[in-house]
Amino acid sequence: MRALITGGAGFIGSHLAETLLRQGNDVTVLDDLSTGSRDNIRHMMHPSGLMFVEGTVLDQHLVDGLADRADVVYHMAAAVGVRFILDHPLRSIETNVHGTEVVLRACARGRKKVLIMSSSEVYGKRLNTPFQETDDRVLGAPSTTRWSYAATKALDEFLALAYYRERYLPAIVVRLFNVCGPRQAGRYGMVVPNFVQQALRGEDITVHDDGQQVRSFSDVSDIVNGLTLLADTAPAVGEVFNLGSGEAVTILELAERIKALTDSQSRIVHVPYNEAYPEGFEDMRYRVPDISKVKQVTGYAPKMSLQDLLERTVRYYEGALSPS
Repeated sequence: MRALITGGAGFIGSHLAETLLRQGNDVTVLDDLSTGSRDNIRHMMHPSGLMFVEGTVLDQHLVDGLADRADVVYHMAAAVGVRFILDHPLRSIETNVHGTEVVLRACARGRKKVLIMSSSEVYGKRLNTPFQETDDRVLGAPSTTRWSYAATKALDEFLALAYYRERYLPAIVVRLFNVCGPRQAGRYGMVVPNFVQQALRGEDITVHDDGQQVRSFSDVSDIVNGLTLLADTAPAVGEVFNLGSGEAVTILELAERIKALTDSQSRIVHVPYNEAYPEGFEDMRYRVPDISKVKQVTGYAPKMSLQDLLERTVRYYEGALSPS
């Protein structure tokens, strides 16, 4: 199989590329390196044969040519992280909406199967969990920048489903929930790598607000497995799927577990949102998926517990932060 991964030099995309190569597929990565890194894919370029193209998903001509040569497209390219979205709202909207439109248009030329990555953010401020794919969405005001990301991801879903219904494009929408693991960068506000690095350095572990926000975290290996299962499952076409773990944890408990795992002397410090983020930020209290649909359709089941995930991430950063 010939696979194209947009945003494939990023955290999840690079792990997906590794798995697809290991399965014997031809893999092309398209990335503008704005948040991805060559370091994430360098080890795959020789002798594995990964083809890397530096460019943007906003380039219709480039994406058309790459999609024409692919059997399946994984559209991972997007604005990454809360901080990036707050700092670059216009660029985030353009990338998420127009980039997805370019990819869908390119795939429609040859009716190439495409997986569109959406986000748990689309559920917004819902309080009843776990979230099901058919649940209503509850968003804040457009004047609050945070919700622009949720709105653009929802529009991506509308676009993908419209192409499926009107152009018969074999599109699959995947709502990802908090993915973690090796190579994830903390600089975009990702909580697990930030907590782990703070703990290993003996710095204060900074928990925002009261720390009672509830989340679920998935190991990237489980998410990649789910993506490949969806790509290989015909009944998944034209559907929307949550992909993640149903294991819930509060952010304060997460900090406590990471502190214990690293045997750190760090303090756990609570920081108000208005000190941690610029104006335009609003958080949600709950974000836990119901994954029964993806289990029923593909047989997907997470293999890594939260404890496994945290231990693996700590080992990675122990190596990354140790003196050469």
